[in-house]
Amino acid sequence: MTLDLTPAPARPAAAPKGFIVRAALSNWGLWTALMTPSIITLAVRVEAVAGADYEAVYAMVLSVGAAVGMFGGPVWGRLSDATRSRFGRRRPWIAGGIAAGTAGIAVIAFVPQVWALVFGWALAQAGFNAALAGTMASVPDQVPAKDQGQVSGAFGAAVTGGILAGSGLAALTQDTRLMFMIPCALAIALAAQFVLGFKDPQVEAPREPFSLKAIGATFVFDPRRHPDFGWVWLAKFLLVFGGAAPMVYMVYFTAARLDLTPAEASGVVGVLFLASYALQTAVALGGGWLSDRIGRRRPLFVASGLISAAGLILLATASNLPMIVAAQLVLSVSGGLFAAVDAVLVFQTLPNPDAPAKDLGVANLANGFPQVLLPLAATAVLAVGGGENYALLFAAAAAVAVCGALSVLRVKRVR
Repeated sequence: MTLDLTPAPARPAAAPKGFIVRAALSNWGLWTALMTPSIITLAVRVEAVAGADYEAVYAMVLSVGAAVGMFGGPVWGRLSDATRSRFGRRRPWIAGGIAAGTAGIAVIAFVPQVWALVFGWALAQAGFNAALAGTMASVPDQVPAKDQGQVSGAFGAAVTGGILAGSGLAALTQDTRLMFMIPCALAIALAAQFVLGFKDPQVEAPREPFSLKAIGATFVFDPRRHPDFGWVWLAKFLLVFGGAAPMVYMVYFTAARLDLTPAEASGVVGVLFLASYALQTAVALGGGWLSDRIGRRRPLFVASGLISAAGLILLATASNLPMIVAAQLVLSVSGGLFAAVDAVLVFQTLPNPDAPAKDLGVANLANGFPQVLLPLAATAVLAVGGGENYALLFAAAAAVAVCGALSVLRVKRVR
């Protein structure tokens, strides 16, 4: 394989037949393998392996893994843009990434050591994010702007569908090894159908030297030259930060409020997410279609942030299961609206649409930074007032979500 840093050719006027469906299915499998541990099984595994120190170990595992996934994403994207092989630009990163991600999940599932949890989750984040970077970069390659709302909605539904599938598995079995490995098997099968049927565009360009300096430049963009991309980045960061708190801490929050063990709470959370993320998937698909239909993206994003704040306040005051369910359903509507327009806002404000993977990776930092910062901030917030202060955590997250909703109003290029 050789590497090239020159731009890709322009996108075609229409997406290949079936491309959106195949890509969305691949994303669904990848997100199932990645999100199932994120929201349920990793918390249970950490508690079983780490014992009384599980909260501190859990924060460390999440932060290290999120950092690897976050900073790896732009690099994988840049290398994907630059790759030249007989298998294409995107295929090697999708196939290789899912192999590495599955290996990392296997380490977590079968090696009962704290170091294995940290290493395995870091490897899983690196691998699955490489596969996701290759899949996401294929969209600006092949899908025109007028149809990108459908893609954003379909990819958003893939994320929530991954949570949905993982939650269903958690509700059906208490065997954590199966909870970890079955999603990986699904991811391999669905990524294979995309990789085998996906045709990378042929790129004819003179080769340029590859350097570490180029990789360093991967993480840089000038918000003064590209203010719309900068505001979209900030808005994404704030909404993801606000919405991540209930997802990451739902097992422990439910256990605390309902007087359950984390293992018992995982079953409850699995059923809860099964229902709520079914709603979120439907909202994402419908919102993506509506976004293309009306030609507007920002109103749906603003609505997402305000509804998220309402759901977080409701969750902060929840004292029983019906209130927790109601709050999660409100958050699911918010998440669906966010997913419907998140990707399309990025696609339509990219600094260089002809070499998209690098900037898509930079945009993905807005998803990754909250995963790194939230566990660190949450540890301090939860300790206020004697510990387990989830009310303060969710109230603070609500304020952040409102700021995210207001930030997107500064975007001028996209309505």
